[in-house]
Amino acid sequence: MKKILLTGFVPFLDNPINPTEEIVQGLHKKSVNGWEVVGEVLPVDFHVTGDHLVELIHKVQPSAIISLGLAAGRNRITPERIAINCNDGPVDNQGYKPDGEKIISDGPDGYFSSLPIKKMVKELENNGIPAKISNTAGAYLCNHVMYRALHEIEQQKLDIFSGFIHIPASHKLALTNNIPSFAQKDLQRAIEICIGCLD
Repeated sequence: MKKILLTGFVPFLDNPINPTEEIVQGLHKKSVNGWEVVGEVLPVDFHVTGDHLVELIHKVQPSAIISLGLAAGRNRITPERIAINCNDGPVDNQGYKPDGEKIISDGPDGYFSSLPIKKMVKELENNGIPAKISNTAGAYLCNHVMYRALHEIEQQKLDIFSGFIHIPASHKLALTNNIPSFAQKDLQRAIEICIGCLD
């Protein structure tokens, strides 16, 4: 059975939980539409997360990678179109605050997702789940891991589909914030639908 590496993140900033962590734990070792899910929750740390992801790619040897991130405030599932070669944004969980430096000093400006993002959006909408392609993954850890995975695949000429999907807040997370939210089970179902779009 083909393997898919599914990653999420631990809680960060003022978010007491991270629904991507629950999705990854919920799908780890499960079979989804012919794919064996290998789940891994990543730290929110600019200095170690990318290297850890690259190590996982070579250890797991997946045929596809979907990395997940929380975009609290968004009101739909948003597969990302592009990752840019830039670290910027608020502090990570170790207190480090990047200031626009490159992720890879001699790397290209950006990489496009190799996931079937249009198909994913269509299938999500067909299943009653709001979705839209996003043209910016930001410059925080979400963009960082998307870029690092795609860069490693390009440099090593690996035959791996890879990309990133941002999800809205879960209801549990929205209890203390006035933001759009989904039921956790619907967030997980959305990711299962996205996995089902892979050939």
